[in-house]
Amino acid sequence: MKQGNLLPDYIFESSWEVCNKVGGIYTVLSTHAKTLQELRPDQVIFIGPDFWKDKENPLFEEDRKLWAAWRKQAAREALNIRIGRWQIPGRPIVVLVEFQPFFAQKNDIYGALWTDFQVDSLHSYGDYDEASMFSYAAGRVVESFYHQFLDESKRVVYQAHEWMTGLGALYIRKHVPAIATVFTTHATTIGRSIAGNGKPLYDYLFAYNGNQMADELNVQSKHSIERQTAHHVDCFTTVSDVTARECMELLDKQPDVVLPNGFEMDFVPKGAAFVSRRRKARQRILQVANALMGANLSDDTLIISTSGRYEWKNKGIDVYLEALNRTLHDDQLQRPVLALVEVPAWQAGPRRDLQERLEKKKGSSFSSSLPDPFITHDLHEPGSDMVTQALHRYNVTNRENSRVKIMFVPCYLDGNDGIFNMHYYDLLIGLDLTVYPSYYEPWGYTPLESIAFKVPCITTTLAGFGLWANEVKSANGHAEGASCYLDMDGVEVIQRSDYNYDEVADRIRDEIIGFSQLSLKDVEKARKAAASLAGKAQWKNFITYYYQAYDLALRRAEARMSVN
Repeated sequence: MKQGNLLPDYIFESSWEVCNKVGGIYTVLSTHAKTLQELRPDQVIFIGPDFWKDKENPLFEEDRKLWAAWRKQAAREALNIRIGRWQIPGRPIVVLVEFQPFFAQKNDIYGALWTDFQVDSLHSYGDYDEASMFSYAAGRVVESFYHQFLDESKRVVYQAHEWMTGLGALYIRKHVPAIATVFTTHATTIGRSIAGNGKPLYDYLFAYNGNQMADELNVQSKHSIERQTAHHVDCFTTVSDVTARECMELLDKQPDVVLPNGFEMDFVPKGAAFVSRRRKARQRILQVANALMGANLSDDTLIISTSGRYEWKNKGIDVYLEALNRTLHDDQLQRPVLALVEVPAWQAGPRRDLQERLEKKKGSSFSSSLPDPFITHDLHEPGSDMVTQALHRYNVTNRENSRVKIMFVPCYLDGNDGIFNMHYYDLLIGLDLTVYPSYYEPWGYTPLESIAFKVPCITTTLAGFGLWANEVKSANGHAEGASCYLDMDGVEVIQRSDYNYDEVADRIRDEIIGFSQLSLKDVEKARKAAASLAGKAQWKNFITYYYQAYDLALRRAEARMSVN
């Protein structure tokens, strides 16, 4: 942190994923919370949606004594809130707000948004209304808190994450102008839509017009709130240089600060606990594979995985499966491979036949496979599932003599999936190698989480994390794009473009084969190198970028207030 930086007395952060674990933004917030709490104890306040009225939220612990008088005052202002603690390291204060009552005012809210900031909500559909009403409610919560406890003598920052919270940031900008506003887009609506619809994004980025593409792809309202928020907040930020370029071309706004996503090593066990949990994870993965496939896999099995959102092309699931198919037919593979595909799909629950086998006496081993011996959960529409289609196309049977076996895990690993019954991190620790060949990845938490748990990974130059890793590798004297550097720095970053799918598939195959040929000593070197690189991406190193954003936003807010 440079000398002279302005820092806020209070920090509000709003996101759909506060106490709501649905994606990567949850990881961003839940891992940097502890660092911000150390900066401003109990003056960092997260705001999230409250849709847990009829059931317990395991991530939230309500404290009815905390700011009880304000909660009553908020209720008089038609704000139904619950106040408590987020059950994560640092245990920050959280305000969960009920947003459904504001649907009755939706047209008036949208009308004011158009009048004040020219945000087009006429084409809204799907999750736009729900997100917007939450965002509006979050803005109202901050306004109420400010008038109850604060004044212009306090420096206050409101940070909104993704288009879903843009409306609230604009509300604050107009109604509480003393509060400095920061908006962080983790991925542009248009960029994700272009990539997801199979259009080439990167070679033609300079030629795309964001407004025109919003019309073509039918995302006008989401693009409009994102674009206008970026232009009207005090500080506009994004998470990587990849997305910064995207913002400049598609939102017509250069981000003021890039905020790379860090990680908190508190999530990673140490010493004997690490060894024990790794052994337990491997045992469970191999046990499930045996019950599903009827194959006896030794502990020497190279366990590989890809994971994240189910975005077939954007996350590189397509090229991952193609690479595994090519690996299957390569004689140079030195270890048997069990490859996982851990992406939540429209699943109908755990397979009963697989559950029955797993519930048998502990230590049971099976020599015959179940039907469809590549999937752990039933799907509602297996015929239209992209992974299932690919596995049938590649004729994946997972026979005993197959050197590469593939297991599709189409569920959230929350500890209650019915098959593994372990959390994602508790399985991640048991892997040998991860592959994230992303085509569209503004940052990339999955590879960062992987190396934090000492699991070497393969990613691409189209991921923000991949670019950052290349910068570190270059600083260490390693050539970018060189093959089989996994044993040197724990991460291999593959060059990816709009048109080199086959080359990427071949490179992944080569890296898997190369890894299978490493000695135990070199594997351990790769694991240590991965953990060392993850150490450079801790929040204690990356939080300074947030301080830069706070400083810029606060200075602009103070300048605005001095004019008024």
